[in-house]
Amino acid sequence: MSSARNSILCPNCRKLISRDESSCPYCGLIQPALHSKAGKLRNIFFAFGPVKTIIAVNIVFFALSLILYPQGLFSGGSPFRFLSPSNQSLLLLGATGTFPVLDLLRLWTLVSASFLHGGIIHLGFNMMALYQIGPFVLREYGVHRFVNLYILTGVVGFAVSVLAGVRFTIGASACICGLIGAIIYYGKSRGGSYGEAIFKQTLGWVVGLIILGFLFPGINNWAHGGGLAAGIALGWAMGYNDQKPESAWVKLLAYACILISAGILLWACLSAILIRVAAH
Repeated sequence: MSSARNSILCPNCRKLISRDESSCPYCGLIQPALHSKAGKLRNIFFAFGPVKTIIAVNIVFFALSLILYPQGLFSGGSPFRFLSPSNQSLLLLGATGTFPVLDLLRLWTLVSASFLHGGIIHLGFNMMALYQIGPFVLREYGVHRFVNLYILTGVVGFAVSVLAGVRFTIGASACICGLIGAIIYYGKSRGGSYGEAIFKQTLGWVVGLIILGFLFPGINNWAHGGGLAAGIALGWAMGYNDQKPESAWVKLLAYACILISAGILLWACLSAILIRVAAH
């Protein structure tokens, strides 16, 4: 019984090893026990699947953004302004841009802004796109690479928009463009009739995004472009399932992304509520 308690399956190669091993004797994974604990943490966060979990978090934050300052929900006279949270709510919950990042020094908003939306149509469009694109990326790249792609491309996209001088911005579209970038890399790298079909279809999405960016004011094209480029780069750096299995560093990076993002969103939520309550 003691031997069984001191043994674990290596999270990488699935061989039975001692819990005290500093590295797996079969595949060389560093600190396999730590990876095993991190895997349990990942399962807690994504009990219903990564895509559904992310969509649920976005919906919760959208609802909270409406509750914090509900007085202006139906103002504006435009259907695009229907159920739109106020800028005060969005700022409290972690909108990003040059004002929050450079003036207020809220660097953490580069993460939180991806989970905020300016209206019900904005939220619906982005979540529908995630629901359609996310499962493909999840299947071809795996859960850890998916997490890295979603979180990090959003951060890069918003960082690019800050450097470009965008003052106030929110939305999951930078992350979604990151997933599109990863699909572009996948299709081009995989090749063949299937890969080329994926590549051409995804390029069509990019053209559509560019057209929408020029037709409608307020779209953050810098974040879209930054997220797209980051998705291509990360897709190349991490690879996809047909190329190689998820590496130890990819998994550790995913666990870090989950913990940091969860901590930031929890902080944004609690601090916004406390500030709002104190204002009364």
